[in-house]
Amino acid sequence: MTQFNKMEFSKDKWKIYTWKNWMMIHWILNPGLAFNELILGQRVPKLSLVDKTSDKPLLERSYVPCPHCDEIHDHRIWSNQKNTGFKNWFGLYCPNCGEIIPCLRNALSALLLLVLFPIGYFVKDRMKESWLKKQPIRYENINIDNIQNPYEGTGWVKQGLIWGLFMFIIMALAYPIAIYQTLEIKSVLIGIPLWAFGGLFWGYMMKTFYAPKNNTATSDK
Repeated sequence: MTQFNKMEFSKDKWKIYTWKNWMMIHWILNPGLAFNELILGQRVPKLSLVDKTSDKPLLERSYVPCPHCDEIHDHRIWSNQKNTGFKNWFGLYCPNCGEIIPCLRNALSALLLLVLFPIGYFVKDRMKESWLKKQPIRYENINIDNIQNPYEGTGWVKQGLIWGLFMFIIMALAYPIAIYQTLEIKSVLIGIPLWAFGGLFWGYMMKTFYAPKNNTATSDK
């Protein structure tokens, strides 16, 4: 079996993202993203590549290598617009060889899985086998060319507010109830504008991040 540490990528062509990248660290440490992993099945590969030789938007020059067959996949294969961005509880399915591409694990979700290990131990293999059987049909006839950047134009506002609402529910409502068994109205009222602003800031940062190299994020055209 080919492993990531045996795969060679030209640093002249590729920018390589591993757990050491700040975005990957954020995915690991942000407790709110445990919901994305465990409930939604949204996963982040342990190794991602970005084509440094292209001036296209980041979305169109991002790739995920498979350590089993060495295929370098366009990242857009796992897109919410194609219903493949979620339900990836066991990792990212490789449509080329049918194996699973290893993914990062959020720290909180890892802790929860460890606590639930005695229960999950008896059902994990059965669930994984059932999940694998359903994957091939999910990736049939995927046309990545018509996948749009969700942050393009004013899309960053919508995406930012959705993210802010999600974080508000997790951090301002669910977390205090789970940890302190109480909910203060003052904290909730403060959290509304705080996470709305945080969401818009995050959305704008994503718009900037996904913009083409030779363009700026200030243009909504």
